Amino acid sequence: MLKVENIKVSFDGIQVLDECALEVGEGEIVVLLGPSGCGKSTLLRAVAGLENLETGKILWNEADMTMVPPHKRGFGLMFQNHALFPHRNVEENIDFGLQILQLNRTERQQRVKDLLNMVGLEGFEKREIGGLSGGEAQRVALARSLAPKPRLLMLDEPMASLDRALRDRLLIDISNLLRGLNQAAIYVTHDHDEAFSIADRIAIMHEGRIERIGTPNEVWLDPGSETAAQCIGHENFVILDSSGNCALGKLGSGPGTVLIREDGISVVSESTEIVGEVKSAAFHAGSTFIKVQVGDLELSTSTAMPVKISDQINLEILKTAVVPLR
Repeated sequence: MLKVENIKVSFDGIQVLDECALEVGEGEIVVLLGPSGCGKSTLLRAVAGLENLETGKILWNEADMTMVPPHKRGFGLMFQNHALFPHRNVEENIDFGLQILQLNRTERQQRVKDLLNMVGLEGFEKREIGGLSGGEAQRVALARSLAPKPRLLMLDEPMASLDRALRDRLLIDISNLLRGLNQAAIYVTHDHDEAFSIADRIAIMHEGRIERIGTPNEVWLDPGSETAAQCIGHENFVILDSSGNCALGKLGSGPGTVLIREDGISVVSESTEIVGEVKSAAFHAGSTFIKVQVGDLELSTSTAMPVKISDQINLEILKTAVVPLR
């Protein structure tokens, strides 16, 4: 098991990581989620041994890895740009990742063949890197990262350069592959849909700190802070007055900010106390995503009911969907 204990990293006097703590269990996929510049890639590089720590420790099964050179940690790292060698073919690229294993050439060739089968590229051994599609190059990079059988695999924004349709297909394949291998992994992304698709747990980062960590369901239901809530795609933030009131009625016992989860707002046909005007509507995959003006508030939700811009609609809000934020 990986344990990151309160590490700090600074560049030119600027704090990039501040007291970051993280654990990754056997076979667990932990996603580091956050906007560009929040420190997630630096945390990944720190675990890999590519950044110097001011304070803190990196442990693997309680053994201190903090001063162990990167190539002796037994960790694999897959970069956003694949980092494939253009002058070597597919087999030679994957074989490069096998150099640290004491295997003869026949054994290495078999390992390459097995890896290509795993990632869906059977028979690609002699293909040139320049002739691969983006998705194929991604699979070769994954195979090379898995070649030495790392005890921890780290993937840094692996889908960033791919279009959405290809990204969705590859994400399913990578998730199934990692789980089939019982491979512990840290996966970095800025895309919350990607994070929810693959994670066992999500660590939301902001300005060098981990704001919230939990299972996808835990994080979705209670993100904890407005920053974390925005990061995972929530939009409905409501400021309450000293009595806990707002344009929607009484939502709390005192002043503060609450999140109203989109899945807790329903459009209903019967009359309710909350009536709003549809300001925008976009149909997608069987639902209409709408923004509704209620007094001075704009709420986002979706509905299967037929609605259009300027319609007056009735809303119901589940009490359990109102989440206090710190």
